[in-house]
Amino acid sequence: MNQFFLQVDWPFVVFIFLCLAAFIQIFYHLFFFSRLAFFKIKKKESSQTHPVSIVICARDEAENLANHLPGVLLQEYPTTHEVIVVNDNSVDESKYILEALQKTYKQLHPIELTQEAKMIPGKKFPLAIGVKSAKHEIILLTDADCLPASEHWISSMQSSYDDNTELVLGYGPYHKQKSLLNKLIRWETYYAALQYLSYALAGIPYMGVGRNLSYKKTLFYRHKGFSAHNNIPGGDDDLLVNIAATKENTKINIDPDAFTLSRPEKTWRQWIRQKKRHYTTAKYYKKKHRALLGFHSFSQFVFYPSLIVTAIYHDVQLAGIVFGIKWIIQLPLYFMTMKKLKEKDLFPFVILFDIWQFFYFLIFASSLFTKPRNSWK
Repeated sequence: MNQFFLQVDWPFVVFIFLCLAAFIQIFYHLFFFSRLAFFKIKKKESSQTHPVSIVICARDEAENLANHLPGVLLQEYPTTHEVIVVNDNSVDESKYILEALQKTYKQLHPIELTQEAKMIPGKKFPLAIGVKSAKHEIILLTDADCLPASEHWISSMQSSYDDNTELVLGYGPYHKQKSLLNKLIRWETYYAALQYLSYALAGIPYMGVGRNLSYKKTLFYRHKGFSAHNNIPGGDDDLLVNIAATKENTKINIDPDAFTLSRPEKTWRQWIRQKKRHYTTAKYYKKKHRALLGFHSFSQFVFYPSLIVTAIYHDVQLAGIVFGIKWIIQLPLYFMTMKKLKEKDLFPFVILFDIWQFFYFLIFASSLFTKPRNSWK
């Protein structure tokens, strides 16, 4: 056995791994991500407007409610709509801010929760209360720290519905700031959207983000709300989509008017804690989704170590050829998708961000196997 290992041309084996990793990534880009790159927003000759219930959950979000909620309340939407804010056991000034806003905006309906739900950790209980209290069939979700990118957010998101649509996936980018952390946060947000939007276009929807998500109330009831994963603190957005979304009932909306904007975390520690909390739900996705995502992630993880070993110990020219082919195919798709999602300023750093993915997986992979925290704040 030892003699066999000594006879194996390991640099060549690593080169094969490099080629395989590059092939997998090229396949994912051409089969999945190209769908978003070439996606065109269809202009409707006539658009029907539906009554909409916006649901926002907040805990100790007084400052965000004061700054961002008016952006939701001042939407230009001619049809009946309501804004439900579930104030979940806040101990700050949230209650009084909501009461003051309610005097001016009659469509605002605060719900005060003063007791924690037993055996249902996280955000799911207040969100379920908000959905069940909604008067209208179409539910539109965002967070207290999110601001609609335009006054046409409601109008654009609800316009995606037709007779077959029950779920609409939106995009929720972060505000642009001049810092490395901001660029990394926005890259991760863009890259996650690149995946879940492209997979949805390929007929394999697997997640959405609660910062900008819409579904029908009947869909929520048909899948018994969050009952399948009530014991998990997170997943009020992605796990529900993972269970309920199908090729037939799901659409995406990347109209810039339909974006919601959030303020990113200010410190590395806050961001890492946030991302680890988010990743604790991925292990509950359907097996086919875990396999697709894991296969792609593994190819990203092994690509650069294989590239370095190949360049040093096998053939630097072959390593360069594989690297060049990968990026000749991927760069145009990144540019097109970043342009669509209004993230073009990230394009000059794409290769650096791609290298960062190796370290990203080292930092966050353990979150897939850790027990999630009970608090949603």
